[in-house]
Amino acid sequence: MKNNCLEIVRQKCENCNGCALASTRNNIVFSDGNASTARIVLIGEAPGEMEDETGRPFVGRAGQLLTQFLTEAGISRDEDLYIINTVKCRPPENRVPTDEEKMACRKFLNAQIDIIKPDAIILCGATALKSFVTLDKKQTISKVRGQWMTVTVDGVDYKAMTIFHPSYLLRNHSMDEGSPRRLMQQDLKNIKDTILPDVNHTQSNNNLVFGTLTAKV
Repeated sequence: MKNNCLEIVRQKCENCNGCALASTRNNIVFSDGNASTARIVLIGEAPGEMEDETGRPFVGRAGQLLTQFLTEAGISRDEDLYIINTVKCRPPENRVPTDEEKMACRKFLNAQIDIIKPDAIILCGATALKSFVTLDKKQTISKVRGQWMTVTVDGVDYKAMTIFHPSYLLRNHSMDEGSPRRLMQQDLKNIKDTILPDVNHTQSNNNLVFGTLTAKV
């Protein structure tokens, strides 16, 4: 049932010309993950070049790094998550989407959340956070990340947490205590322990894989 409903939304999205991004896209980037089993919706910023080419979110270098962090935390990208972005089309030169572009796409974003009805929402990066929460000038993602909050979508309250966007982690390689990468590990462990305490995925050589990827990026 969920997949059927989402397919209707996808078809409407593919025919959307609600903003200028529709004229420059190669593909809409609708979603990734498993709508049937996902208990968490992860929301990123916007598609990049590889996402625009493949039609899937988080498949570039930042996406690969995100997948490794998720795997290390015991969260399956393919089973536990339904992954979307604040906009479905790539902004030129990977710029941040405008408020108008996000507003034009909001009906699709809300529809996906309404259909999935997740146990929690992960707001991945500042753009996703600001799409749901109004911040004052003193509040930054560094100060609000890792904290459980409530966001409301179409009158329904959802438990939510903000995490760093993996593109930020590509520029911060340290694994020292208090570093962005170490905080990312802590936040994902919190999410796993709170939302998916009963889920265990078979893992092998996670530390080795994670260390190799960290060295490459």
